[in-house]
Amino acid sequence: MRLVSMTSRQLLATALAAVVVISPLSAQQTTATPTSLPAISVAEDYSKSPKHFPNPVSPYLGRTATVANVNNSSRAAQLLKDGKIMLSLNDAIALALENNLDIAIARYNLDIAKTDTLRAESGGSLRGVNTGVVQNTPGGSSSGVGSTSSGSGSGGTSSGSGGAATGSAGVVTSTSGVGSAIDNFDPVLTSTWEWEKAIFPLTNKITTGTFLFAQNTGTVNFNYSQGFHTGSLLNLTFDNSRQTNNSLFTSLNPTLNSSFRATVRQHLMQGWGLETNTRFIRIAKNNQRITDSSFRQQVMSTISQIQNIYWDLVSAYEDVNVKERAVALAQKTLGDNKKQVDIGTLAPIEIVRAESELSTRNQDLIISQTNLELQQLLMKNAITRNESDALLASAEVIPTDTVKLPEKETTTPVADLIGQAMAERPDLQQSQIDLESRSISKRAARNALLPTLDVFAFYGASAIGGDATNIGLGSGASSSGYGGVLGRLGDSSAPDKGVGFNLIIPIRNRGAQADQARSELEYRQAELRLQQLRNQVNIEVRNALFTVQQNRARVEAAVKGRELAERSLDAEQKKYSLGASTNTLVLQTQRDLTQGEGNLVAAKTAYEKSVIELDRVMGQTLKTLGIEIGEAVTGTVDKLPMSPYVAPRAEVMNK
Repeated sequence: MRLVSMTSRQLLATALAAVVVISPLSAQQTTATPTSLPAISVAEDYSKSPKHFPNPVSPYLGRTATVANVNNSSRAAQLLKDGKIMLSLNDAIALALENNLDIAIARYNLDIAKTDTLRAESGGSLRGVNTGVVQNTPGGSSSGVGSTSSGSGSGGTSSGSGGAATGSAGVVTSTSGVGSAIDNFDPVLTSTWEWEKAIFPLTNKITTGTFLFAQNTGTVNFNYSQGFHTGSLLNLTFDNSRQTNNSLFTSLNPTLNSSFRATVRQHLMQGWGLETNTRFIRIAKNNQRITDSSFRQQVMSTISQIQNIYWDLVSAYEDVNVKERAVALAQKTLGDNKKQVDIGTLAPIEIVRAESELSTRNQDLIISQTNLELQQLLMKNAITRNESDALLASAEVIPTDTVKLPEKETTTPVADLIGQAMAERPDLQQSQIDLESRSISKRAARNALLPTLDVFAFYGASAIGGDATNIGLGSGASSSGYGGVLGRLGDSSAPDKGVGFNLIIPIRNRGAQADQARSELEYRQAELRLQQLRNQVNIEVRNALFTVQQNRARVEAAVKGRELAERSLDAEQKKYSLGASTNTLVLQTQRDLTQGEGNLVAAKTAYEKSVIELDRVMGQTLKTLGIEIGEAVTGTVDKLPMSPYVAPRAEVMNK
């Protein structure tokens, strides 16, 4: 009886032989899809996998995302002066690009989309990306870009085109990526190493010469598999075993067995060709383009909202000034009335009337002051990541800019403005790219209607060897080591080869028919949605332009109204001093002046917001402000934005 285990040298030889056979097959080509939009670059490219060189284990190590930064950029602290944040509109926009959490949340989508591209390159299906706009910064207007409602998607996003397999604006994407199964493009090496020691009790010893048959088996098997973009699949097996036993009638002990088989399969109908097998890669690249466009839309939306919040802050600040002047005027009137009552030229009831007016003006001032505090809070929340920062928590925010109306409004024809919007609007770009992806899925669904017809071919060989026993020598068996076994694998002494076809015909084929029909219907539905968006853009541009014109007229009317109120008050006070007017009329003209000044503040704010909205609906926000999208991606602003038609506030800058 001989119980011999496999030596380490033989195991090493087996492994090296497998590596020599498999290593030439490790290369895999990828298909690139050109994009019409410039790609947004980030610090780390998650669409690329770590290489085996110089670190062989790097593909098996996890990649750790940088811990989210919740600290404010240094810009806010630099704007502090005597415990107050002296904030211009350009500074507010720059701070938002650096700190706003809506932008910070959306920034992650750029990398998430790239992981889907990496997954598609391996032959995997897509996870999807939520490409909607994050709207969690409170403080904007109650409509349009200033909406503060949270979306239903991840991170508070609204629904977006492409990416995630969810519906958007009544358009479903349930057949995105439909089609035949795709093989794994990443090579897969499988190896089994096994040692077994077994003893089998027997009822007779005719075949083995013993009642207790003992057998030691060592197995080292390898399998290599890789799919290709053409619909081909390569499968290579390399099996090895070494067996010893105590049989008295074994010719070879130990017995060495080795075999290999290389099989190539090619889809001929369903799953044929590059277009079908690279559809996930092309859709993933389209989704990456959608994500880039969506990020631009996010920046535009957030910056528009920041502008709205800033002008609300300016309005609140100026409103406090108006109310303070109204209180001062009411106090002066009360003092004058008291003097006239003391000398007997005015009835005492006028003191009560003036006190009531002063109380009302004080109430208005308190409301205005608390509203200013709220607007300061909203602004700090919008331009910081962490409002609890000790330096910023108690700091007042003082707007240093005011409205500067252009001498005249643009005379660009409406048709040209609409043309610019059609070319620049991110949501239109996203819908157009989404149509490209739907077209890819549509063609794949049509291919999936076909029966499965595969051609395959294989070639292999097997060999046996070992140490000849006395029985083996007596029967003519020859002794052979593992090297001899490997040699006989390649000499065609025991070949195994063949070709064949595999045909699968689904009777009735209703599932594939349903998917194909649905993909066609969804594509046509998406075409109509794109046209609906174009019509919507047309209306939005015209409406925004009309609103700018209306608010320009409103400002001009408010300016005239304030001038009239100022002159009326001056005239009424002069008449009152001559005894030709009454205290009631003076108080009424004071109220008119306060109202006129408030109307002017509101009109200027409405005008600025309408200009912001016009830029947004035309997709011109970033271009108008001179914002580089790369700075929004990195969150580091080196070049300060340049807001047009903004003037420094003289009374603030002179303090």
